[in-house]
Amino acid sequence: MTSSAFAELGLAGSPLAALAKLGFETPTPIQTKAIPLVLDGGDLIGIAQTGTGKTGAFGLPLIQALAAGKPAGKAPRALILAPTRELAVQINDSLAGFAQGLPLRSALIIGGVGRGGQAQRLRRGVDIVIGTPGRVVDLMQGGELRLDSVTHFVLDEADRMLDLGFINDIRKVAGRLPAQRQSLLFSATMPKAVESLANSLLRQPRRIEATPVSSAPKKIEQRVYFVTTTGKRDLLTELLGDREIERAIVFTRTKHGADRVVKHLEQAGIEADAIHGNKSQNARQRALGRFRDGDSRVLVATDIAARGIDVQGITHVVNFDLPNEPESYVHRIGRTARAGATGIALSFCDGSERGYLKDIEKLTGQRLTVANDVDPADLPAAPPPHRRQGQAQNGGGRGNPGGGQGRKAGANGQKPFQGAKFGGKPGQAPRRKSRNRRGPGGGARHAA
Repeated sequence: MTSSAFAELGLAGSPLAALAKLGFETPTPIQTKAIPLVLDGGDLIGIAQTGTGKTGAFGLPLIQALAAGKPAGKAPRALILAPTRELAVQINDSLAGFAQGLPLRSALIIGGVGRGGQAQRLRRGVDIVIGTPGRVVDLMQGGELRLDSVTHFVLDEADRMLDLGFINDIRKVAGRLPAQRQSLLFSATMPKAVESLANSLLRQPRRIEATPVSSAPKKIEQRVYFVTTTGKRDLLTELLGDREIERAIVFTRTKHGADRVVKHLEQAGIEADAIHGNKSQNARQRALGRFRDGDSRVLVATDIAARGIDVQGITHVVNFDLPNEPESYVHRIGRTARAGATGIALSFCDGSERGYLKDIEKLTGQRLTVANDVDPADLPAAPPPHRRQGQAQNGGGRGNPGGGQGRKAGANGQKPFQGAKFGGKPGQAPRRKSRNRRGPGGGARHAA
């Protein structure tokens, strides 16, 4: 299939030309289902995992609709909410690529940086606001952000929004939106809380689904190591001594745990950085940049990184701590084996985590290959660590996370292209060409 496949979905004009320049040829399943429906103008619920092309699914028809419409003075016509700073920045970058050559203006509204520059950007006038709920509410209540001209509202990763406690902020934002608007909700899962939220925000939405969350990518080799809690750090150091692990994300359950792992690795002479909610936005951008550029081969992260970080060439994912939500396991290991590549997921399981492992294998329908000779029955069966609500999975806004496609944010959190129109040279989506590119809107040849 060629870029004409996108034309068959109803895309035309500048977005179609931008896809050709970016080298995208084949829509992903969620894009194939969503783009015609979004162009049709109705409300939509889309259920799909991260990395399947959701950003392109709503971003491409959104750009086309805004380009065909009339500006609303300085007020935004589109609002996109994301749970983390990382995902917000990634969406912003992707839309910049889709809007090449168009006179559309954006503002990235996220926490972790000063609000002054963001307020100034809004005063100059924008067409699209991409942000995290806390900071959007902050600027909205301060009078800097007007939402009375919004015609398109997108809620991305809705399940993660609710996990992070953003339900009240979402309702505050929705209360300021015009009744006549198009609303799109995307989520990896559809628990009752998300269903209830969708019913309150959307009007007679159509529902589409692609790639159930229980489906771990087939090209990922999954192994488990049974190990004591105290033995995990030494096991990690030993495994990272293998240079076949070219680029790895290591997931921990807590922020402090991530910092301890980094300290241990640095003492062992292994370059590593941590990214979590206690880090400033600039520190997190630097860590992502070092990891993306190959200056550090290991990024240690809490679950905020499982949705919203797209880095090419991740060969391994290490679950230093098993997640207590089996769906998070699928999102974590999905950081590798992207764009048709293969990958390896290594999980450490101590005596307290055997129940988590059982839940993961039940959800995915796969038994993980045991990679060592330790009998799990010999491990101490201490109770699993208790996670306080909101710990280790902080979202964007009000001191919570975000970071994106590789360019460092400025002091005010703006991406470099934001001082002007969409589509300037800084901040564009990757230019790397490939005959095999698929699915705009996110990772290396796949969408966010």
